[in-house]
Amino acid sequence: MSAKKILMLVGDYVEDYEAMVPYQMLTMVGHKVTTVCPDKRAGSKVKTAIHDFEGDQTYSEKPGHLFAVTGDFAACKSIDFDALVIPGGRAPEYLRLNEAVLKLVKDFFAEKKPVAAICHGAQILSAADVLQDRVCMAYPAVKPEVVRAGGTWSEPNVGVSNAVTEGNLVSAAAWPGHPDWMAQFLKLLGSKIEA
Repeated sequence: MSAKKILMLVGDYVEDYEAMVPYQMLTMVGHKVTTVCPDKRAGSKVKTAIHDFEGDQTYSEKPGHLFAVTGDFAACKSIDFDALVIPGGRAPEYLRLNEAVLKLVKDFFAEKKPVAAICHGAQILSAADVLQDRVCMAYPAVKPEVVRAGGTWSEPNVGVSNAVTEGNLVSAAAWPGHPDWMAQFLKLLGSKIEA
């Protein structure tokens, strides 16, 4: 397997597990992951939030870790990367308002490069208008945005523990789906893990 260059979009209050765990998994298998956030430079950090499922009507939120930004967003071009990861949390709420973010996401789709989105990350896909006629899974509260953007909703399993691949897009509902989400993404990347 040749190492891939992967771009990860983060922002303040990105879901801790949905950024940290994929970052660690992808680097563990040898890929180079660059994390970027609009208006932040390499060496800065974003705040994360831990979302948990504790029997309430929606997830609870607790402060997470600080997560390192390793690249400069303004210098990012899709042509310089092999794939894109879009974690969830509250960060997508405001990242989707940034036209440069939307252009970058559109470029990855136009180039048919692998894209992994989880949880509220689908809000960015919806705003970028790349879901038309695509199957997509996300946190259940994002279903109306997926459908209005022309996507076909894929219902998560109980416990939001699965993922779905449609062409170059791998999507999942939330961090309990990491094993399926990352396994499907690694397959798109051509990564092989042998026991």
